[in-house]
Amino acid sequence: MSAAFHQEDDFKAKLDAGLWWKVFRRAFHLRRFLIPLFISALVLAVCDASFALITRWVIDGVVRDGTNANFALYAGVYLAVTLLLCACVWLFIWLAGNISNRLAHDIRRDGFDRLQELEFAFFDTRPVGWLITRLTSDCDRLARTIGWGFLDIVWGLSLVLMIALSLLVLNWKLGLIILAIVPPLAIVSRYFQKKLLFSARDIRKYNSQITAAYNESIQGVRTTKTLVREAENLGEFKSLSTHMFNAAVLNARQNAVYYPLVITLGSLASGIALWRGGWLTLHDEISLGTLVAFVNFAGMFFNPINQLAQRLTEIQSAQAAGERVMGLLETTPAIQDSPAVMARMEDHKSDLRSPDSGLAPDGLPGKVESITFRNVTFRYSTGPVVLENFNLEVKAGQTIALVGPSGGGKSTIVSMVCRFYEPVEGEILINGTDYRERSLAWLQSQLGIVLQTPHLFKGTIRENIRYGRLEATDAEVEAAAKMVNAHEFISALEGGYEASVGEGGNRLSTGQRQLISFARALLANPQIFVMDEATSSIDTETEQLIQRGMETMLAGRISFVIAHRLSTIRRADRILVITKGRIEESGTHEELLRQRGHYYELYTNQFRREREEAVLAGGET
Repeated sequence: MSAAFHQEDDFKAKLDAGLWWKVFRRAFHLRRFLIPLFISALVLAVCDASFALITRWVIDGVVRDGTNANFALYAGVYLAVTLLLCACVWLFIWLAGNISNRLAHDIRRDGFDRLQELEFAFFDTRPVGWLITRLTSDCDRLARTIGWGFLDIVWGLSLVLMIALSLLVLNWKLGLIILAIVPPLAIVSRYFQKKLLFSARDIRKYNSQITAAYNESIQGVRTTKTLVREAENLGEFKSLSTHMFNAAVLNARQNAVYYPLVITLGSLASGIALWRGGWLTLHDEISLGTLVAFVNFAGMFFNPINQLAQRLTEIQSAQAAGERVMGLLETTPAIQDSPAVMARMEDHKSDLRSPDSGLAPDGLPGKVESITFRNVTFRYSTGPVVLENFNLEVKAGQTIALVGPSGGGKSTIVSMVCRFYEPVEGEILINGTDYRERSLAWLQSQLGIVLQTPHLFKGTIRENIRYGRLEATDAEVEAAAKMVNAHEFISALEGGYEASVGEGGNRLSTGQRQLISFARALLANPQIFVMDEATSSIDTETEQLIQRGMETMLAGRISFVIAHRLSTIRRADRILVITKGRIEESGTHEELLRQRGHYYELYTNQFRREREEAVLAGGET
């Protein structure tokens, strides 16, 4: 397992009121539900407290009037309060459910949006499972806590306050005796608060790691089977599962001690009320109805406190989820438009109304005439320098091929052209302007990228090609497929362009998936075309189809081609041999062969190997 797999955020050791205020502010746009929920919780608390007072009124009335008591009035009042209570219960269930589901929807939407804004470096150190957990179980838990927790906190606090006032009004001395139980309860709650919080965070941490382990194991199932790693993988997973089991048991054990303590303190208060209140009743200092009300209130008093304690525990448990979710939502992309660029985009909105303006959204020319690396140095967040004082200038219409040993910096160069990463030192210029002063969305909308492992989305072939430009017509989709020589194999499939590609394109061969990815990139009509090992994992026949369409694909564009198969790049305007982040050799195919340097060795060795494979293949037939 990688070190990134075990990465977890650091958390504060106490309940973070600031965090919950941020979460609540995010939910405040749902105030059309929150305000009625607040009111219904208050009315519910009034109804709950009213029953004890109504009971006192009825008992004292019966003691005073005997059989002449107005039982119809008593029954009517009980019925009215009960109906009001039922209405409030129905209303708050509907409101709390709405808040919970709508907030979960909004957080998932915003979280997904933020993930699409973040730079590649963010994903370099965070497993997929880590991110999935944030937008699934963590999000659900946070939304439930806001919806239902808000209700119980308002109801609980209101009921506690009403009961306390009622006790003091009925008999302040006896009321103070019962309320004396509150400080011990506060001490117990405070003690268990931190313990429950830490054990809950451990549960969330291991749950996140288990989700990541599932994802990693499923994605790497072929590698696992070919290396017979099932037993080792199971051992690693069992270790994670055991850690989560131990954390869950510890949390359950802490709850099993905490809640009985709360209940015991509540029972103690009821006993005191019955003992002292009974003595006062015998001495005619309080009525029988008041005694019954005190006993009812003493029992009721600790029910909302118990509910508040449970909600507090849940909030503590959910704080781990809240910190993770809010941490994701508040992550600031390291690569984004500067304030100056955004101001310029705002100023030039009106200029873009004319389709012939030739301007990009940032008000600068939309035609990419040149890309220049000027003294660029780059390193990833953890690791050595990958590029150092790198210089390169590319003009429109030129194709630059990058070759050299793995780890030399080829993919880093094209990733920086695409602004997936930015220089640590130096600058990259577009038409002479630092590309950090250009619109990020505009730049990346000018890219056409084909990677070594093509990724297709579940759906039809037509939908996958159209992904490059959603407004493209069927004719334009098919024209793009013809340009890359994909039309013939697509037409031969059952369903043609409407054929399903399967999950990740698994119904197609690697070469077919690659041709579709070329058509998708070409349909976007990019000004900058990037091929990163796009032909290394396909058969020779498919490579020849791609080569025949490359002149059309690359014409008039700035193109960067990374290739181990050197036959793909013979016609490149310039071939750069990249070694340890520097340009070791530069020239055309013929010029580099004449130099008899590193490129010559690469080419002759590859040519000899291909000849040997061809001879062997011919002998076998």
